[in-house]
Amino acid sequence: MARGVLLGIFLLAAACGSGGDDSNAGAGQKGGGSPTGGSPTGSGGSSSGTGGSGATGGTGIIINVPDGGFGGSGSGRSDGGSVVGPVPADFTKTEAGGYKLGPPVTGAGTMDTGISNQGGCGVIVGVVRDLKGNDETMGHPDFERFSGKGTTGLVSATLAADQKPVYVPLCEAANPPRASCPDGQQTTGKTNYDQWYRATAGVNQPYLIYFMFQMQPGTGVITFDSQHFFPLDAAGFMSAARGDDGQMHNFGFTTELHTKFRYQGGETFTFEGDDDLWVFINGNLAIDLGGLHPALRGTVNLDTAATTLGITKGNVYWLELFHAERHTNASHFRLDTTLTLVDCGSIPPDIK
Repeated sequence: MARGVLLGIFLLAAACGSGGDDSNAGAGQKGGGSPTGGSPTGSGGSSSGTGGSGATGGTGIIINVPDGGFGGSGSGRSDGGSVVGPVPADFTKTEAGGYKLGPPVTGAGTMDTGISNQGGCGVIVGVVRDLKGNDETMGHPDFERFSGKGTTGLVSATLAADQKPVYVPLCEAANPPRASCPDGQQTTGKTNYDQWYRATAGVNQPYLIYFMFQMQPGTGVITFDSQHFFPLDAAGFMSAARGDDGQMHNFGFTTELHTKFRYQGGETFTFEGDDDLWVFINGNLAIDLGGLHPALRGTVNLDTAATTLGITKGNVYWLELFHAERHTNASHFRLDTTLTLVDCGSIPPDIK
């Protein structure tokens, strides 16, 4: 996949406001249509076997981006931001930007993430949870078990009150209907699915994770790109399997991000990666790349989707991302956006 030349590391302050007043934030979670599935990037992904194509249909919110890259029209804003030199030594440098695994979240949880929304967002914080594969002792039945190319419709079109995806029992049977489940079984039930993004003693181990983005000069686009995204190597349950880079890695984890942005008009948000991915804006499903799949990519154009997402220019809204890496042997994770973020990452209620 061709990439534009990325010069200089920029902190996420390039696209962050000062935190600001969130009094205009969208309060309701308005119903929305079901987005379409993404398209393969051709860059590989989890070697999770073959299967049918992901179900499609819906409102056409997702725009499949060609292999030529992510050149962003943006909103006409200047790049802004601050050049800060190389990625800090305690971050893992990636193809664009970098990440750092933070402390484990134990006991009563955490309230202090180590970052502040004041003065812009140099780094955003999220949560990663380590889980064991089904092939391990006391492993999770949804991990290292199924395969596919992106079955959509596995979650509801709106988030629950606790800001988590609502499980849909579409493809949990051993032999589900191929019309709705072209890749066969994808999950094993609500209780097991809810453990992906909720702290569950003995089942998952949550850690804070910090992301640094990089500016694509002249585009207004900020990017985080890791073609070998393994933040829990040497952490968590210490599981290991060989990746497509020939190295041993800790597969079997989920990633969760909660941040806010001010909608100005003209913005886009793109994700590329594997294995499972859902993005919600204002509590409504904006990108559904479906269940297990090789690296897929999808984009939401906020102007095109504004009515479905229930957003109005000038207001502040939640952007919430839920990802799962649940099959060897590759892990790709890339974000490209022109959004102006005004929150440096909020910690989910279940681990506070």
